[in-house]
Amino acid sequence: MPQPAHQATIPLDRTPGAQQARRDQAFEDQKRSFLRMVSHELRTPLNSILGFSEILASELYGPLGDPQYREYAQIIRGSGAKLLKLVNQVLEIARLESGAAEMNARSEPLECALEDLSGGLKEEMLAREVRLTADRTAHDILIHADPKALRTVVGNLLQNAVAFSPDGGEVRVRVERDGPFVEIVIEDDGEGVDPADLPRLVKPFEQGESALTRRGHGAGLGLAICDLNCQAMGGALKLACAPGQGLTARVRLPAG
Repeated sequence: MPQPAHQATIPLDRTPGAQQARRDQAFEDQKRSFLRMVSHELRTPLNSILGFSEILASELYGPLGDPQYREYAQIIRGSGAKLLKLVNQVLEIARLESGAAEMNARSEPLECALEDLSGGLKEEMLAREVRLTADRTAHDILIHADPKALRTVVGNLLQNAVAFSPDGGEVRVRVERDGPFVEIVIEDDGEGVDPADLPRLVKPFEQGESALTRRGHGAGLGLAICDLNCQAMGGALKLACAPGQGLTARVRLPAG
């Protein structure tokens, strides 16, 4: 009988540093798997809560009687929508941190993305008289990015800028070309944060201790998702601010 071919074995690195690295990696893998499982399991009941509360709030099958019932149904739906948003954000964080995010980058005019996103903020801006000004240089600039990830990043940053601007304030958007990169700069007139808080703001579940972040009702995932999406597209997110002088966000991505 033919003898089996000899197979070389690669010795496992058993140094304390290598063992700790393997334990850390195993823990991270378990954490991400747990987050994905919990998030998926939460989605099904949440969809039912949202669907049936919408039916009740709209009195689709007849009046509920006391108007307070309709108000309660609307509260249930609003709370369910917030929870579903959180679940989706947790899933997105797990996907990006695991490196499983698939980026289908392509060239497109940056102006198209900005127009798509600013339209969704018109109602809030009109209600609070917040102005959005953008330079016209974006008209001629192509950016190389995943369309969905690009809109997630810029959309979150624009939404934050509008939300934290004072009534009657202004959000400014400008585009700068820097060699092979494009920088999208978004500035607001909000209260700003302590510069020492900035590194924490791009970490999941972290929020700065300021009036700006206390006005928010999220779990502190929006900026983390922006940062991870920028990295996945070969770019970066940089934040700069000073208390009382608003926040400046710079999205740096490859030019198209």
